[in-house]
Amino acid sequence: MSGVLRAAWRVGAAAARGQAGRALSQAASESGGAEGGGSGSREAVERLVRAHPVVVFMKGSPEQPLCGFSNAVVQILRLHGVEDYRAHDVLQDPDLRQGIKNYSNWPTIPQVYLNGEFVGGCDILLQMHQNGDLVEELKKLGIRSALLDAEKDQDKKYCENLSITTAL
Repeated sequence: MSGVLRAAWRVGAAAARGQAGRALSQAASESGGAEGGGSGSREAVERLVRAHPVVVFMKGSPEQPLCGFSNAVVQILRLHGVEDYRAHDVLQDPDLRQGIKNYSNWPTIPQVYLNGEFVGGCDILLQMHQNGDLVEELKKLGIRSALLDAEKDQDKKYCENLSITTAL
């Protein structure tokens, strides 16, 4: 990740761990619900976020995204060959939809988590894809981006074509 993006991400993640937990606890107590009980509780969201190295909270499913931003996240992950991830459809559970927003202190969906850490939404994932940071973050998770293989194949084809041209 670039230095500026990493600093902004850390500030947001720190805020999410501090303020979001209090806001969720407060909302749960005001609504009369048990903090640890519902699907939108901080504990329930934490379990989902940490259940897998790559977790996406989205509208719809990877097979049928129900918003353009969720679709873009799915397509970016697909480009990198990331098929093994957990996707949670927030449209199926209003408590989870609000709970994940409170947990991350981020107002929009989709939300992407890598190794339990909030990365951001569609715009940030797209920026990471464009500047190469996503390849590096996936590598930290032991996931080799398919884009590296595609680049290697393209280089190989170029070299083959170059040797054919020089042989003529």
